[in-house]
Amino acid sequence: MQKHSPPSDVAALFGRLIEESLPGRRGEEAWRALLQAQATLLRQLDTDLREDTGLRLADFDVLAQLADAGGELRMTELATRTRRVARLVDEGLVRRANATEDGRGVIVALTDDGVARLTETVPVHLRGVSKLFVERLDDQELAVLETALRKVIVDCTFG
Repeated sequence: MQKHSPPSDVAALFGRLIEESLPGRRGEEAWRALLQAQATLLRQLDTDLREDTGLRLADFDVLAQLADAGGELRMTELATRTRRVARLVDEGLVRRANATEDGRGVIVALTDDGVARLTETVPVHLRGVSKLFVERLDDQELAVLETALRKVIVDCTFG
């Protein structure tokens, strides 16, 4: 069986493909910085939250979304987190119930234990956000970053 090896100058090929797709390579470094910042910040925030509270960042995110929405959301609004919601139900932090308005939908709601867990984890998480993100930027940089990122948010709502 013949083994496929990469072209001898894969870096040049990659550079040419980028140049063809992003004329002048406009925006490439900003995109790479965004991806690296997002990946490293989320990884560190997850590690810190897990070490300090035992809760994963993704679980915290579901609890925070529910709290921000007044304590409950339709399952369709958490569609990409079905397995995570199931684990949170098993841990007693959220509960599922049939929607009272139409009886067809499913509501996910915070339990008293979920609210208690949020009370414990919000300060820990936001200290990390402040230390790793907010404190490293001045007010003008934060405003420019927010404005720029709001321009590229893609609506991925479901249902």
